Amino acid sequence: MEIKQLRELKLYGFNNLTKTLSFNMYDICYAKTSEHRQEYIQYIDEEYNSDRLARILTEVSNIIGAHILNIAKQDYDPQGASVTMLVSEEQDTSLIKKTSTDPNKSFPSAVVAHLDKSHITVHTYPESHPNKGISTFRADIDVSTCGKISPLTALNYLLTSFSSDIAIIDYRIRGFTRDLEGRKFFIDHKINSIQNYIAKEKKELYQMIDVNVYQENIFHTKMILKDFNLDNYLFGTAKNELSPNEKKRIKQRLTKEMAEIFYGRNIPRV
Repeated sequence: MEIKQLRELKLYGFNNLTKTLSFNMYDICYAKTSEHRQEYIQYIDEEYNSDRLARILTEVSNIIGAHILNIAKQDYDPQGASVTMLVSEEQDTSLIKKTSTDPNKSFPSAVVAHLDKSHITVHTYPESHPNKGISTFRADIDVSTCGKISPLTALNYLLTSFSSDIAIIDYRIRGFTRDLEGRKFFIDHKINSIQNYIAKEKKELYQMIDVNVYQENIFHTKMILKDFNLDNYLFGTAKNELSPNEKKRIKQRLTKEMAEIFYGRNIPRV
């Protein structure tokens, strides 16, 4: 979705504003036995291993129009994965020099004119509760850019790439840039809600809450799926294998778990 820019700014030097999108998603399921819970962790580790996460971040970089400088990735034992990617908006290819013993290979040694200290990271956290049968998968993605580009353009792709029951999204603009007269600008594009950058068909699926601090250029949106279908939350167990009382109890556990994550606090039993 297009970012609405302010009037064209003639800057002194390059754009120093840092724009950071933090995308925190949760997938929740019910895994009845310890074997099912272990299988869920293994499934998540395979589905979102570091190689796939690196491909997702590469597409994020393509969407925002950044150049990848370096990728570091790691799968952890017993579970979880991380990928960190350094990116820049613009490179001056005249300053790329040969630094390899292979004369056909070139590596960027410097970035000038529009030097962007930017990065994209993802960390995953699969976990389960031994008593209640609840298992969760959390992924934290941070896209931090400088210069003209904004990570908001990749938001819909991230929502599509992860099966999010809950998404908690933060967007913040930090620092300042100057025009030719030295006047400071603390934001260079129009925004009053993260929701403005979410596709209509996505918004229809979620209940959303905004908590924004406009004077500080801090924007916060929480999303939780509107519809609950128990079939979508059972791992290793079919709904027809459960009694009506079991279905009711499992639904209560799942909806309580989701509400606690969405509101960020424990909900007492009633």
